[in-house]
Amino acid sequence: QVQLVESGGGSVQAGGSLRLACVMSGTDHSDYCVAWFRQAPGKAREAVAAVDGDGHIAYADSMKGRFTLSQDSAKSAVYLQMDSLQPEDTAMYYCAASARRSAKGILWLIPERYNHWGQGTQVTVS
Repeated sequence: QVQLVESGGGSVQAGGSLRLACVMSGTDHSDYCVAWFRQAPGKAREAVAAVDGDGHIAYADSMKGRFTLSQDSAKSAVYLQMDSLQPEDTAMYYCAASARRSAKGILWLIPERYNHWGQGTQVTVS
C-alpha cells in the first residue's frame, strides 16, 4: 500500500524559508511521478512542482524562482525548498503520487491524475 507522509511545515515570517519533505513507502518510488500541491482556504488545489521516474522536474509557472524541488532516492524522499515566503503562500501543502506518469508537459498539474495523497502539512506565513 502506497503511503506518503509530509513533514516540515510550520509558521514563518514573510521572507523566511521552509523545507518540506515527502517520504514514500509501500512501493518502488522510482516508477512514480511525485508532486507537491497546495490549497489555501476557499481556493482550489494548485500544483507547485513535480518530479517523475526519469528525474524530470517541473514547476508551475507561478512557483518558479522561489521553490526548488529535489529528491533523495535512497530515502524515497522528495523535498520542496521554499524561499522568500509571502503571506499568499499560506496553505496546506500536499504530496501526491501517480504511477508511470510524466512530469513533462502540463498534465502533471492536474490533481485528478494522482491517486495517492499524503495528509498534508500546514504552512503559515505572516
